[in-house]
Amino acid sequence: MTPSLDTNASAATLTKADFQSSAETRWCPGCGDYAILAAVQGFLPELGIPPERTVFISGIGCAGRFSYYMNTYGMHGIHGRAPALATGLAAARPDLAVWVVSGDGDALSIGGNHLIHALRRDVPIKILLFNNRIYGLTKGQASPTSELGKVTKSTPFGSPDAPFNPISLALGAGATFVARTLDTDKHHLPAMLRAAAAHPGAALVEIYQNCPVFNDGTFDALTDKQTRAASVIELEHGEPIRFGAEGEQGVIRNGDGDLEIVAVADVGEAALLRHDAHREDPSLAFALGRLGQGGGPQPIGIFRSAPRASATAQLAAELRSAHESFGDNDLSALLHAGDTWSVGA
Repeated sequence: MTPSLDTNASAATLTKADFQSSAETRWCPGCGDYAILAAVQGFLPELGIPPERTVFISGIGCAGRFSYYMNTYGMHGIHGRAPALATGLAAARPDLAVWVVSGDGDALSIGGNHLIHALRRDVPIKILLFNNRIYGLTKGQASPTSELGKVTKSTPFGSPDAPFNPISLALGAGATFVARTLDTDKHHLPAMLRAAAAHPGAALVEIYQNCPVFNDGTFDALTDKQTRAASVIELEHGEPIRFGAEGEQGVIRNGDGDLEIVAVADVGEAALLRHDAHREDPSLAFALGRLGQGGGPQPIGIFRSAPRASATAQLAAELRSAHESFGDNDLSALLHAGDTWSVGA
């Protein structure tokens, strides 16, 4: 569930400062994490949910520091386990807004299993996946999203592994909300955060994040003012998918059923694919997530937003029922309430 607005704290009374901790931020100069932190702290007051009802759980990596910089409840978990910790908290305390902050290495390597099952169960948590395509904290090894052939300290002859596509992975796990945005986009990033916060189930937002030390410029084509228009396909629900400085490029489904980038002048606007983020069938979102996989223009925006009944809501109801039946203090009664076995008697 999505926590309701607090009657004693609203967007009118909360400010960015309410979510800023006194801890000194310690990321490398120019790191995209600074922009993401500012965006998160800046948009949270809009929700009207006070800091004491907000939780940020992080894993290991540069992104793991995030929870220290938020003036909310939080936990710096062990490697890859942030979604598991968040799942338990969301089930036990549905009144809280629970966020997960993780990097591509933390979430998609050792934490991959926890991530896909949190998405599969549609746990009401919001997962921010910082993707810089490198291991930053451990000084520049190839990560699960590093490009094929990427030369790094751990792959001096080029990475032999095909990279994970986080959008494809999330959709394959059954995620009901999947989006992608850019760390330095001051308008698009907060919009994706708002949409994720409003979603009643699990929401994954992949954030392309620059690492200025170990993978600088990997997303320059998408962020540079000179190249952005031709490199970024902004998805808008219900709108034809087109891009370019004058909207001269578009996306169609060709005769083979594949998605293809074409000149609008050659096919006409009526032939363009119209984005439907609310489709129950995730196949279109999956196909869009593969665009630009090997280079070329890449989509950003909401790929899928299709709410469904959450298994975690049922679990939370069962926990409430157990609490009402046994109370806070009768632990012995709870332990002996079901089948028991005597060993060695």
